[in-house]
Amino acid sequence: MTDTALSPIADALLHAAKTAGADAADALILDGTSLSIEVLNKRLEQAERSEGVDVGLRVLVGLRQACVSASDTSPDTLREMAERAVAMARMAPEDPYVGLAETSQLSTLRDGDALDLKDPNGDPDPAHLEAMALEAEASAAQVDGISQVSNAGASYSRRRIHLAASNGFSGGYARSDYGVHCLAITGEGTAMERDYFADVRNHFADLMPPSEIGRIAAERTVARAGARKPPTGAYPVVYDERISSALIGHLLAATNGMSIARGSSWARDLLGEQVLPKGLDLIEQPRRPRTSGSRPFDAEGLPTADRSIVADGVLQGWTLDLATARKLGLASTANASRGIGGPPSPSNGNMWLTAGQLDRGGLLAEMGTGLLITSMIGSSINATTGDYSRGASGFWVENGEITYPVNECTVAGNLRDMLRVIVPANDARPHLSRVVPSLLVEGMTIAGA
Repeated sequence: MTDTALSPIADALLHAAKTAGADAADALILDGTSLSIEVLNKRLEQAERSEGVDVGLRVLVGLRQACVSASDTSPDTLREMAERAVAMARMAPEDPYVGLAETSQLSTLRDGDALDLKDPNGDPDPAHLEAMALEAEASAAQVDGISQVSNAGASYSRRRIHLAASNGFSGGYARSDYGVHCLAITGEGTAMERDYFADVRNHFADLMPPSEIGRIAAERTVARAGARKPPTGAYPVVYDERISSALIGHLLAATNGMSIARGSSWARDLLGEQVLPKGLDLIEQPRRPRTSGSRPFDAEGLPTADRSIVADGVLQGWTLDLATARKLGLASTANASRGIGGPPSPSNGNMWLTAGQLDRGGLLAEMGTGLLITSMIGSSINATTGDYSRGASGFWVENGEITYPVNECTVAGNLRDMLRVIVPANDARPHLSRVVPSLLVEGMTIAGA
């Protein structure tokens, strides 16, 4: 299906909604294709392909709204969707904060061409993806100490998105993703350890060589051989770059307008207060080219733009869609996101955190003795108080040098205190949606041996 074929579907849905009695409506159309290949022991293990068009409709009848979705674009289905949605909306409770954007709020940019999110080449040959997966597997298997490559694969997906609303908005864009991943194992039985590496890009030309992906996965795995529990006590912790964005993600969740409107966030009283160390900025960059979290407009048709969430360590504002902004008496930050089956809600995309002066090695030297975390398992986080506890594995560091791998430990603290003392390295990967370097956090409680 071509991009121009999505607009008529959206228009037909909006017309059906008006005919059924809706006062206002918006329609989201997704046209996607995905292909994934998995190999094991030098042979094809699994191949999956999916494709289809999904449609979502939100209708408003007065101050009541309802959402319906389908995977059929026939005229009868679109008519039935609209009739069902209107009937549901009439039974829904009133919500004084629902409603489409005003015409003056709408984005004038209606496509994603400037963001360069879609590879111009056609769908890849499945045999090519298989060859890439086999290359990653072979490269990992050649590293001394690897007992098995348990998972290696390559994938591709493309998606076209079109949003239209009765307020006059109509726009869409396309995105593609190529990926290669590899997971390797060292040791056997209870001494078994594993690790992985993966790379995902919008354009095939930007993808790392599969052999390098396999090699990195294997080297990470071998480094984990002989892992044991670290000592228990209060120590500093370094969050490795591959998982450090999760720590910043907790701040983003706490400053999400939905949590703030409900009064259920540990950051609810921190607007205008210090949440990160002085000198650190956290910037949202929704129009960064060739980046997975980029988009020209949000799910309500509002124009996206760079936004300062934290400036010089001070929290600048909440992440809002139209409904949460109305609840809080503020303006939307154009962060609405939605799937085909539900209404919009606020969500963050691309992020950039100020880098420090040291690389990861320098950060470990500054830490002295403590824990380098490279993987996290599960979580217990109190959204209201910020109390934090997560399972972790990684490496024990003494005198700034990695001494042995560790597993089966827990790190705990409070997010308010943790985030105010972070020290960033300069090792963030700029192509990722969240550009966050390794982070040093003082005063953590480690539960190990």
